[in-house]
This record gives sequence, C-alpha cells and structure tokens, in this order.
Amino acid sequence: MKKVEDILKLGDPRLYETCEPVQKEELPLVKNWVKDLHEAMEDIRKQYGFGRGIAAPQLGIMKRLFYLNFDRPMVIINPEIIHASPEMFELWDDCMSFPNLLVKVKRHQSLTLEYLDENWEKQSWTVKDDISELVQHEYDHLDGVLCTMRAIDEKSFRWRE
Repeated sequence: MKKVEDILKLGDPRLYETCEPVQKEELPLVKNWVKDLHEAMEDIRKQYGFGRGIAAPQLGIMKRLFYLNFDRPMVIINPEIIHASPEMFELWDDCMSFPNLLVKVKRHQSLTLEYLDENWEKQSWTVKDDISELVQHEYDHLDGVLCTMRAIDEKSFRWRE
C-alpha cells in the first residue's frame, strides 16, 4: 500500500528531474504504477482532504505519466500540450509533495492535451478552468517543475489551515 509517506517531498532532487517517455514495452508496468499512484492519492485525500491528480515522479517513477481521478480514473501517458490559450487566470495551487503549502500561480485558462491512454491509444482532450490548471500542474511535474517555481511573486505563498 502506497501512503502519504511514499510521496517525494519538496527538496527531493528527483522532483526537479525531467522524466523519460513511457515505452510501449513498459505498458505492463503501467498498471502497477497506476495502482501505486491511486493508493497514494487516496491516502492524501484521507489525511489532507484534497487530491485530484498525481504524477509518477512524485513516487520516484521517473516516467511521463500521471493519474487523474475527479469524476473517473484517467491514465495519461506521454502527454503533450498542443495548444494553450493566451488567456491566463490566477489561483492558489496545492501539491501532494508539500501538502500544507499553497502557492499562487498563473495558469492557462484552457488547453488541448494529446496523450496515450492505458491501452496505448492516442487521445486528445480539451480542458478549461480548474481542469486546465490540474493538467498543467501534473504536466509540470514531468518536466521537473513545481508550482513553487511558478509563484507569481515572493508573497504568493500561504500555509493551509
């Protein structure tokens, strides 16, 4: 069982690495990776009351993969943002790698993502608002970028009560 304790925390050097693409021959491993991501996210939800997505590198799996679960589970493999709107919005972002810290960031209002699903089938998904933000947050993890690095300014941090 993966738990909150298994999630890499702010400062772990692996969180700042760029992930490698998932190879087709690694597809059998994806099921176990997703199980681990799901378990860790469920534990965060239980302990902290948030969590709609988690990226593989947050568990030290240095692959371009993330898992979302807000209305149904989704496995996103080797994603590419192919369009991001010029319109931006600000919000307080949170992260499982520093669950008590909120960071004010700017994100694209909408985007289109191309990716492979758990069956290695190509998908295209256009999202906006909070889902766009979620996708951008998880996508950044795959490039070694944390929301702390996207803070609007030096006052864009606050502690979660």
